[in-house]
Amino acid sequence: MTTPPPTDATPGTPTVAVLGTGIMGSGMAVSLLRAGLDVRAWNRTRARAEPLASHGATVTDTAAEAVSGADVVLTVLNDGPAVADTLTAATPGLRPGQTWLQCSTVGLDATTDLVHRAGELGLVYLDAPVSGTKEPAEQGALTVFVAGPAEARATAQPVLDAIGRRTVWVGEEPGDATRLKLVANTWVINMVNSVAECLNLAEGLGLDPRLFLDAMKGGPLDTPYLQGKSAAVLSGDLSPSFALSTALKDSRLILDAAEASGVRLDLVAASAERFTRAEAAGHGGQDMIATYFAGRAEGRDDEGSS
Repeated sequence: MTTPPPTDATPGTPTVAVLGTGIMGSGMAVSLLRAGLDVRAWNRTRARAEPLASHGATVTDTAAEAVSGADVVLTVLNDGPAVADTLTAATPGLRPGQTWLQCSTVGLDATTDLVHRAGELGLVYLDAPVSGTKEPAEQGALTVFVAGPAEARATAQPVLDAIGRRTVWVGEEPGDATRLKLVANTWVINMVNSVAECLNLAEGLGLDPRLFLDAMKGGPLDTPYLQGKSAAVLSGDLSPSFALSTALKDSRLILDAAEASGVRLDLVAASAERFTRAEAAGHGGQDMIATYFAGRAEGRDDEGSS
């Protein structure tokens, strides 16, 4: 459930440093700007951050410049090593007491390391992975899972309200939000591969996949996700809202966490194998529904379906 900030908190309008302006980071920065927050944006490849200037962001040359003077530092990067490297680059501009919203999905081991580094730098660490893709990020409609000290909520709340439709405060122990995100991503990863396999089987049996989609339409097993991801395959538009290579990375993080906790996840393991095959075939930069190509007969790696 969504937990409001403490009643005695008076949220202000913090200055936010957004480190990482890829698919998710750029959308979140736009949502922050739309909410009237001051945004300082940095990306390792500056050209990817430049479009945010037209929305009112200050684009900086270095991560240290971006975080200097910011109230909240928001990291939206691909993986744990990228976050760690960016933190190192930002260190000269950081100051004790800044709130760090770590929104990247990095897994449990990396989260432990980042919490330790935040403590050494005097930062207030909020474990805050997000659930959603490109469009919700741009619309400020993400779900944000947050774990961290309650006293950081007042500072973080205006940022969370700007980027998310819903904030789920998981607890005060950093890492708990990451655990919830791994569970949520397990559902998504298995679902997208289920969609892909249904399309594969329909075609293999000589059926138009649209017959399957029509049979499901409006029934208890129909979902917007089934229809939307299938439409992407059938139209050949695999522009990434969540890249397949990122889904593969998350699958491996889930499997690592499962192994460490003594849980066997057969479906995620199979999903990771499909993502691996699709990535090897050149589909890593496409939307994760490109896992569809991992199930096609050899020699039929064309875009879309006939």
